[in-house]
Amino acid sequence: MSGPPQRGRHARPRIFTARSILFVILCGFLAYAVVAFLTPAGGPVTAPETVTRPAATAPPSLAAPTPAPTPTPAASPAPAAAAIPAPAAPAGPAASPPQRLVYAAANIDVVIHPLEPSGQDQANQTIVPPPTMDGYWLTPYGVPGEGSANTTYVAGHSWVDRDAPFNHLSAKAAVGDQFTVTTATGELAYRVDSVATYSKSGLKDSPIWQVQPNRMVLISCYTEDPWGTNVVVVASPDPNVPPR
Repeated sequence: MSGPPQRGRHARPRIFTARSILFVILCGFLAYAVVAFLTPAGGPVTAPETVTRPAATAPPSLAAPTPAPTPTPAASPAPAAAAIPAPAAPAGPAASPPQRLVYAAANIDVVIHPLEPSGQDQANQTIVPPPTMDGYWLTPYGVPGEGSANTTYVAGHSWVDRDAPFNHLSAKAAVGDQFTVTTATGELAYRVDSVATYSKSGLKDSPIWQVQPNRMVLISCYTEDPWGTNVVVVASPDPNVPPR
């Protein structure tokens, strides 16, 4: 899956070279980083190599805008996170899938492609973006814009052997930064609320999966520990920048 040429894109490394081996290893980073219980409404992200659940325990469904059914003593399902109030946002373009992310402070300007879990993804309970330097919008969740019903999630690979856009989330992203997301209906500005790291095995339990309309979350591997840690940038609509 690819979009129009972008700054910083690269040719695929040749097979059987040292760079190729690093490329293959890198492709696995987000396979362990972004892992979802794929319920019809979308579910939390987890890491399959360390997470086990009893057969009688239902995974939490944190993407649904309504609470999960009341747990029964026999099944003891994990409770769904309650929806939290949406941040105030000026009226603007109607909710629509993201197409481009421009985050100047972090030197990120990438095309965003939709990423819908395949049958194999669902069987493995994983979401694996293609090994490119672009961003990938997780379609089971929200879309940005007026009328948004959930958080919008965009994931991208970090790379170990070259400079790549999503590497900069680890080193340059900071609270207060502003970035823009372009959709088919317009352009929306966001301001960063938090930059945090989570262990890949614990990401599923983090508050980023609470249902929150209009919120934007960017996820990649943390470059200081790409094997075991994710960097997560959480942002809300910037009330000082009118949507276009």
